[in-house]
Amino acid sequence: MTTYQFAASEVRPDLPAAHDRFFERLRGPGSWWTGVEKIAIAAEARRAKSCELCRRRKAALSPFSLQGEHDAASALATPVVEAVHRLTTDSGRLTQRWFQSITSEGMTPEAYVELVGTVAALVSIDSFCIAMGFPLRDLPVPDSAAATGYRPASARMEDAWVPMIPADGNDGAEADLWARGRTGNVVRALSVVPDEVRTLSDLSSAHYLPMAMVPDPRARTAHLDRQQIELSAGRISALNQCYY
Repeated sequence: MTTYQFAASEVRPDLPAAHDRFFERLRGPGSWWTGVEKIAIAAEARRAKSCELCRRRKAALSPFSLQGEHDAASALATPVVEAVHRLTTDSGRLTQRWFQSITSEGMTPEAYVELVGTVAALVSIDSFCIAMGFPLRDLPVPDSAAATGYRPASARMEDAWVPMIPADGNDGAEADLWARGRTGNVVRALSVVPDEVRTLSDLSSAHYLPMAMVPDPRARTAHLDRQQIELSAGRISALNQCYY
């Protein structure tokens, strides 16, 4: 198990444990991507940070004004590379028309959801490592098993780009995804691939500090209090164009 033993500050053990579980899931088959493909997607997400086309698009008034090829490091199909790079570097300016162009080239909405979950989880862990001054985790050796093709029977199109399980429809094999009838669309958006909701929940349980551990501002410690944490999080969300 990873311990992040070279950290200047103590790292709670639930963080590396959650990260280990993600990398173990990453190497295995998903619903729509094999382990080999998921590892390639993860490698491409890291490659996107140094992609020249992504850099120029990020600086442009509109990313759609620039054409070209990404600095790809895998054999993934062109629309897959485009999706990974854009999700990693400029997700705040994705449009439904862009999404439709991706899916019109062969990527199903279900495969897109699994790709989104994979990229989001990897970027969050990589960002933690960068912030703490750790080297990025090595990508694991992939499993050779085929993707399962599992799709929840209750998933359907609503007012969204992708199919979702209804807010009160998580029963049977999906009963663990959220408290019945209580969840936000940011979670349901991944629900056509239930394991991506489970991954998000697992990482969130470690990445979000429990309220019992948030310092009381009256204690006047060197730690950030709740108000300072919310202010910092809100500012970072604004800079990343995250509307949640």
